[in-house]
Amino acid sequence: METSAISTKKLTKFYGSRRGIENVGLDIAPGEVFGFLGPNGAGKTTTIRLFLDLLRPTRGRACILGRDCRRESQAVRRRVGYLPGEFQLYENLDGRRLIAYLGGLGGEVDPVRVRNLAGRLQAELDRPIRTLSHGNKQKLAILLAFLHRPPVLILDEPTSGLDPLMQQEFFGLIDECRREGRTVFLSSHNLPEVEKVCDRVGSIRNGRLVAVEKVANLRSAMVRVVELFCEREPAPWAFADLPGLGDLVLDGRRIGCTLQGPIGPLLDRAGPFGIVDLLSRRPTLEEFFLAMYGEGGSGHDRQHLPQDPR
Repeated sequence: METSAISTKKLTKFYGSRRGIENVGLDIAPGEVFGFLGPNGAGKTTTIRLFLDLLRPTRGRACILGRDCRRESQAVRRRVGYLPGEFQLYENLDGRRLIAYLGGLGGEVDPVRVRNLAGRLQAELDRPIRTLSHGNKQKLAILLAFLHRPPVLILDEPTSGLDPLMQQEFFGLIDECRREGRTVFLSSHNLPEVEKVCDRVGSIRNGRLVAVEKVANLRSAMVRVVELFCEREPAPWAFADLPGLGDLVLDGRRIGCTLQGPIGPLLDRAGPFGIVDLLSRRPTLEEFFLAMYGEGGSGHDRQHLPQDPR
């Protein structure tokens, strides 16, 4: 039986009486790119810190590559490339010396690998780190995480501070990991980012895992926020029993709603009132969670068996 790359069972962390996470259960296959999605404060970083034994669980356990993250933390860390959401670099060093020092802690540093990654990320290696922007510091942190081609990468808000071109290059690095059979755990509050690169996504809210879904299923469940403006005031009865329609608001000649599924049926119903303008946008992450799981965000925990993404 194939060992899970990352698994947790009833993983729980309380800070006194305040819940960090509770009863988080995950099973992530080798070679999978797994997105961990949730609003700020949902419990994403707490989960990652438990993986790396930077925090101790209140109860439950986590394992990476079959090793217990608490009892075998050193062995786990040797197999993991980690990009923290918040980090401090040695400001008095330049990038080249930083990589030689921190990279050397994980083994021999391959200069060809450094040169390749620095070129792809346009990382500045010869300037003092204190003079770099947040985005350029982020590039160095990404380089260090990917440097030794670890079998597991744990990345917390990895594209923070990157411009769109560098984000695309980062996504290319993730695709390479997938092709090489390495596992990526990517924590984010950016829904389009997770949707773009991940095979499955876990949704966490208020410290509880509310769903684990294939990205394809997530797309099919997505609702859009739609506004229509008409020549004449629409009649409420025209939109009765329209599949996928929710939160309908009729305000004079304006129609506001959420919509799951194709937009054609809505346009057919609104057409007789003379459509003059249409606005459609993807929901914010908060809107998505509220639409899927309600205010409490508890839902029914759902986890699909891991699929082989390769």
